Order: sequence, then structure tokens, then C-alpha cells
Amino acid sequence: MLPTIDPTAARVEREFKHASPLVGCRFDLHGRFLFASAQDNTIQRFDLLTGAKTALVGHNSWVRGLAFVGTPANGTGEAAAYAGRVTALHAAAGFAAVTLPGPKPQPFTLVSADYHGNLIWWQGDAADPKPLRTVKAHDGWVRAVAVSPDGRTVASCGNDRLVKLWAAADGKPVRTLEGHAAHVYNVAFHPAGGRLASADLKGVVKDWDVKTGACGRDLDAKVLTKYDPTFMADIGGARAMGFSGDGAKLACAGIVNVSNAFAGVGNPAVVLFDWAAGTSKVLKPKDAFQGTAWGVGFHPAGFVVAAGGGSGGRVWFWTGDDAASAHAVTVPANARDLTLHPDGTRLAVAGANGSALVYTLTPAAPAKK
Repeated sequence: MLPTIDPTAARVEREFKHASPLVGCRFDLHGRFLFASAQDNTIQRFDLLTGAKTALVGHNSWVRGLAFVGTPANGTGEAAAYAGRVTALHAAAGFAAVTLPGPKPQPFTLVSADYHGNLIWWQGDAADPKPLRTVKAHDGWVRAVAVSPDGRTVASCGNDRLVKLWAAADGKPVRTLEGHAAHVYNVAFHPAGGRLASADLKGVVKDWDVKTGACGRDLDAKVLTKYDPTFMADIGGARAMGFSGDGAKLACAGIVNVSNAFAGVGNPAVVLFDWAAGTSKVLKPKDAFQGTAWGVGFHPAGFVVAAGGGSGGRVWFWTGDDAASAHAVTVPANARDLTLHPDGTRLAVAGANGSALVYTLTPAAPAKK
């Protein structure tokens, strides 16, 4: 049962620090670790139970894409039981309060994607993870990576305008999906597993059949892109994308109302699609904010959450059918990514100041009298 969740109670529970600005972050499948990629080309693994910090070294450029292969914690069996034990330890001892080395992690694989066009496979739970496999996946930046619900397929996308599918087990190519006319910024598998969504710089969202590679339709997120005639450049794209747990909604996050492409002057927004109907509405912060939405997710309690940066950092929450945010949390630095913990009680943001901030969404315990 999901504990009491209250976005208005959101507060920092733990801050992990790194010497270089962070660009991406993800909790692993079981909620034991927070992985954060940095501008020094490393991936930092923070142990939420012990506080231990481990560097994953192997990329030669920035990493934006992070995804996991393994048994999710949201089912039954050993993985779910382990995730439950991690959550119980969090509740009983708090972050970084468990004596080293702590309980042995469940095994999982991390797949990371960099701006030199490479995918790297890692044994994410290893004491000192080393690259297991490096695949030259794209010409130019790999913008995002995703893993299918059954854990068998990895999807990647990049500046070469291609979406590619790979075998998660050995990194062998499965299929190339062609059709985008611009840099492809994001990919996300539908929870049912048969469809894949991809979104490009021009705001075109394609709906692919994973088995055949056929594109079934295009969805319109063009509000997230603009051509700036002064600088003769396009700016936009889905900087973050994801499906709701039931697959009914797709969210694409980015920037609207751009007045200066060079400086990235505009406003954050989330395009929320009804996946079956293909219709959409735009979610915006209630209060004025200059910047871009860099992360987005659906909480199991039913609200949409996004994080962004520009004129500072923010996390926004949308509830019900209201297109204006219901609540916002100020982040100490520009937020460059967002991830939701598997147990639903926490979220984390990657900060431009090198801090990975973990927020709890549960109300504080009453003060003892």
C-alpha cells in the first residue's frame, strides 16, 4: 500500500555532493541507488542506505541517458521483497545510516548513453562497476535511452535522426527506425511493451510498433519547438518524456514561448497526451518562471511532476485536470533532471551545482511533546 503522499510536504531528505555539475539522474529498479551523470564524464552512484559514493568511469563525454535492465520492484518475488526491505531500512534508519557494507544489492544492469554516440553496459550492483560492453550506437549525440518492460530490448535515439533497438542481453542491433526529420531527443516504451514513442527537435512524436518497426502515427508536440530567426536556430524538443503507469498518458517536457534561442529564454511546459485519442493539453507552472523543464514523471498517486532550471531551479506538481501547477518547490540550483523512487515516497533532482537532492513526499512526523 502506498504511504501517505503530499506534494506540499516535499522537503530535502538527503543531499549527495559531487565536484562537477550534474546532467542526469535515475533511481535503480529497487530503490537502493541513485545514479547521477556529471559534466566530468563520470556517472556517480550514491548508495541511499550507506551513503557510499562510487564513480563509474568509461565515458569520454557527457551522459544524459540512463536506463536499467533487471527485475522491477513493482511485482512479486525476490526483487519486490528486496525493495520492500530497502524501503523498511530507509524508514527505520534514514539515509546513509546503515552500517557498511549494508545488505547485498539485487543484481541489475545499467545502460548509459553519451554525447559521443556510445552506449555502455555496466553491472550496476557491482562493488566497483566497470564497462561490460561498449556499442557505437549513433553518429553524434545519443540523447536518450530506454529499456522495454520485459527487459529484452534497449532503445536509443540521437542527433543522426534515428531510433535504434538493441538486444539488452548482448548489445546486438535489432532494428533501426527511420522517419524523423530532426534530431531525436527522447524515447519511451509504452508499459504494455508493444509500442515505442520517440520525440524530435521539431516536436514530432512518433508511435512505433516495436515488433515490425512501422510508425503508426505522428502526435503533435510542436508547441515545444521554435525557430529563432535572429540566431537562425531551432530550439526545443522533448527534454524529458514518459508514460503513466497504466499507459493512458504520455508526457513530453521542454520549453515554450522562446524569445532567445542562444540564451534559452522561454518558459517550461509539459505536453500531456491522451495516448489512445492522441489529443493533448499543455501543463504550465502557475507562477512565472524562465527556463526549461528537463525532467518529468507520473506519480502512482495520480499527479504529474516535472523539474526544470533557468532562473533558478523548481519542481512542479500538477493534480487533477488543472493545466496550472498546484504546487512548486524551489531547488537551490538549476534542476537538469528528475527521477521518482520506485516506492513512490521520494524524488530526486540532478543539480547544476553538483548536488543530487533527494526529496521525501511524505508528511513529517509530529514533533514529540
